[in-house]
Amino acid sequence: MKNNYVTISKNIFIPVTNVCRNRCEYCGFRARSLEDAYIIQMKEFLALVKTKGAATEALFTAGENPELSNLSLFFTKHLIETGSGCSSLIEYTKDLCKVAIKHGLLPHCNLGVLSREELNELREVNASMGLMLETTAELEAHKNSPGKIPTERLKMIAEAGKLEIPFTTGLLIGIGEKLRDRIRSLNAIKSLHDKYGHIQEVILQPFVPKPSTAMWNKKPPSFEELREVVRAARAILPDEIAIQVPPNLTSAKAIIELGASDLGGISEKTMDYINPESPWPKEEELRRIIAPSELRERLPIYPRFIKMGWYSEEIRPLIERYADEEGLRLRRKEGI
Repeated sequence: MKNNYVTISKNIFIPVTNVCRNRCEYCGFRARSLEDAYIIQMKEFLALVKTKGAATEALFTAGENPELSNLSLFFTKHLIETGSGCSSLIEYTKDLCKVAIKHGLLPHCNLGVLSREELNELREVNASMGLMLETTAELEAHKNSPGKIPTERLKMIAEAGKLEIPFTTGLLIGIGEKLRDRIRSLNAIKSLHDKYGHIQEVILQPFVPKPSTAMWNKKPPSFEELREVVRAARAILPDEIAIQVPPNLTSAKAIIELGASDLGGISEKTMDYINPESPWPKEEELRRIIAPSELRERLPIYPRFIKMGWYSEEIRPLIERYADEEGLRLRRKEGI
């Protein structure tokens, strides 16, 4: 059943590290040299979570398997320098999640392809988790990216379902795939959800060319292409799966009219580190854009998973603090 509102989440965007084993030809996030590589230090992280403002979500992203990248020695050295005593990205991010929870933030981790053991390790300290499928097609843009093998990504999404982790996935539109590939990708997501019931949202994200990448001169998808895939997604996916479009990358109102129901996370404190050239719109701006639809705030875990109890005891106090009877964020006048 279609809701009469559109949702957003308010987050703090935490790029744990930009060291990554993949070398996707469109990615501007991955560190290409020692000069631009980093791993977030605890002092820097604490400054973000202590000044979180109205945010309820800590969105953790990172390069995939930095321990296996060409900058692995940099990553290992600087991980030691954090003083955390951690020996891996997963271990360090778990510690950061625990700190985020203490400061009133519900973690959502998107760290690339993870094993079942790693998913299970992070499950207790996450409200939801995610991995962009991107596409089921084998593409030139992924020729140097071992983590972008479609079967491996589908396997991880399935493992998340087996572990009852509320999950976000999505497609990256315009990186060399065809319409038939987008249809196959959506059907693959549907098949996994039909089996495990864990997909809470599917992001339809347009490719944006980045300077200093192999695809810097490739045209982004047209708005009509994006409209086409939104129509297909709404026809293929069950109604309980939200279709999300990033409001800083496309025209939100026109896409909502086609069936999108979520605008993802926006941040008052941090930028979009994946698309730094595209600033987040302000909440009041979004309200004007989508009118007469109502804008409602949600948590990183969707209402039906709150009702099903798909969360750990570690984050229960925050969910009970923030969620209203519908499972959405308490309105400001009602709560905190």
